Amino acid sequence: MKSSVLGKSTSVAEVTGIFRTGIMIHVDREYFLPYERCPKFKTAKAEDVFSVEFDGEDLHWPALDIDMELESLRHPERFPLVWHE
Repeated sequence: MKSSVLGKSTSVAEVTGIFRTGIMIHVDREYFLPYERCPKFKTAKAEDVFSVEFDGEDLHWPALDIDMELESLRHPERFPLVWHE
């Protein structure tokens, strides 16, 4: 029996490491996000970086007010803009 109603994604996002040059994020696989693309992570508190939420399409860091599409991690060449304050 198949359900005809799609539920909310059960995928989980997790920051798996904070490094000198960027952060490692695991969603469906590991992604490296260099600080060059999102400098706000470099000066953020570790607890705020590790506190990521995922709704199935977008990543959100509430304490840092950062939202990011998963597609921008999968295909960074399609999203050449760098975040600036």
